[in-house]
Amino acid sequence: MSKLDWLVLILTLAGIIAYGLYRSRTSKNLEGYFLSNRTMPWYLILLSIMGTQASAVTFLSAPGQAFTDGMRFVQYYFGLPLAMIVLCITFVPIFNNLKIFTAYEYLEQRFDLKTRVFTSGLFLLSRGLSTGISVYAPSIILSSLLGWNIYWTNIVMGGLLVIYTVTGGSKAVAYTQQLQLLIIFGGMAVAGYLIVHYLPPGVGFTDALKISGATGKLNVITTGTTAKGFDWKDRYNILSGIIGGFFLALSYFGTDQSQVGRYLTAKNATESKLGLLFNGLLKVPMQFLILLLGALLFTFYQFHPQPVFFNDAVNSKVYKTTYGDSLAIVNKQYQQVSARQQQLVRAFVKADHSGNTANTATIKQQLQQVNSTSDSLRTQYKTYLQKADAGVDVNDTNYIFLKFVVDYLPHGLVGLLIAIIFLAAWGSIAAALNSLASCTMIDFYCRYKERDKSLKKDCPIESAKQYKLSRWVTFGWGVFCVVVAEYSNRMGSLIEAVNVLGSLFYGVILGIFLVAFYLKQIGGTAVFIAAAIAELLVITLFVLDKVNIIGIGFLWFNVIGAMLVVILAWFLHLSGIKSKPTLLHA
Repeated sequence: MSKLDWLVLILTLAGIIAYGLYRSRTSKNLEGYFLSNRTMPWYLILLSIMGTQASAVTFLSAPGQAFTDGMRFVQYYFGLPLAMIVLCITFVPIFNNLKIFTAYEYLEQRFDLKTRVFTSGLFLLSRGLSTGISVYAPSIILSSLLGWNIYWTNIVMGGLLVIYTVTGGSKAVAYTQQLQLLIIFGGMAVAGYLIVHYLPPGVGFTDALKISGATGKLNVITTGTTAKGFDWKDRYNILSGIIGGFFLALSYFGTDQSQVGRYLTAKNATESKLGLLFNGLLKVPMQFLILLLGALLFTFYQFHPQPVFFNDAVNSKVYKTTYGDSLAIVNKQYQQVSARQQQLVRAFVKADHSGNTANTATIKQQLQQVNSTSDSLRTQYKTYLQKADAGVDVNDTNYIFLKFVVDYLPHGLVGLLIAIIFLAAWGSIAAALNSLASCTMIDFYCRYKERDKSLKKDCPIESAKQYKLSRWVTFGWGVFCVVVAEYSNRMGSLIEAVNVLGSLFYGVILGIFLVAFYLKQIGGTAVFIAAAIAELLVITLFVLDKVNIIGIGFLWFNVIGAMLVVILAWFLHLSGIKSKPTLLHA
């Protein structure tokens, strides 16, 4: 990067931190640190929810996901608007009326302590691991740009994030996310404009879309069916998106404290509902546009030299090994195929402009064949990479958009776009660390260590002592997430890795809440046993899927987990396990 890029990067990040800390002044107690004293308006709730969900993984990995697999990933979000409606009808009124700190407090009032602790523990495990992956995402940038060791980069990035979060609390998270998202959307819009602007003369936005469509990158809607019927292993299709995506979104926004904690900061239930409903309206088009960047980027590289592998740091390392000659041969073949691609793409545009539909269809078929050859050579290249160094990450999805930013954007804008990826990381990770600390303090420390047994009341929220301890707990979770980040370099596409990991736990957690809300006669013991069995079964299915004994797309784990809890809890209840339910619904 140039000196101007570094200046823009540093000033942007420093300005955001200063703004967040300035706006984070609040009461030095648990309610102030974790819930901003419940004073946030709906638009800040909306931006905080979107900022928490839209991490660096979204802006770094999603364009690469569309570049390699097309835009069908957007179907993953199709169930989200429906989930927002259910949340506003059921979850928000209960949480708001009870004035709870964490979603899991409600479970003790509805069931018993063991169910609360088990559910909160599942959340801490899943969110702690996912946040570690999110810490790794911005580390990729520094490691790639500066040639730093990824392990030391994780420590540096994680350290900055921990200091930022420990200092500010939830109010700093909310206010910085407001400014972050405005900068992020502006920067991504500029990147999209420049992708089209850098296309050859006579090739515009419509042509770029036609080329992306001809090469299969605009596969927004897919059925998941094959000649043999529905493919349950297919990760992204309309059915899994609506059903599996609905269950995942309902669990994520309704039971994951990193999101529940965002709308618990609202002034009242109406503000919470408005934030969630607008999130349901805006999230799908936002994700569509981010994925469209990847599809347009694919078209861009049809006219410009395309690397066979987008992670330059790995390339420079493995070319010094004994497999360097083999890699060079594959790279040369790939560049020859890329040259042929450019010829065909230009011919495709010319035929389309002339209205020669027959010629256009013929060239389209040839273009698809050449792209298939291109993909095969990329796979062959990655095979040699693994042989040269078994420790390298051969999935370069996370580097595709970053490579374009560094190579083609003008000085100053490179620094801004990289700052955007950092900002997205900081916003989502800060919210996650805040939620991890709040659950640890409220569901474990306050519940066990400083509970007034005579009043059946947890430690006082106005205690300055608990405020100070909360900051240390946040620090501890930050260290844990950095450790997880050190082992995240072989996760492949980060945006997939985060969602696969969440799907192993979210369904079961959602099932517990569904029983709590809708099956009032079932008590804590039945749902606790059902949840434990369901979680073991989901993990077993995941392992069987990984070794190809069965084939299930990860979104279905959310449906399976939730339904297993509901069905098993009902069965155990009928079998005689009938601990007395608590019907406190406020």
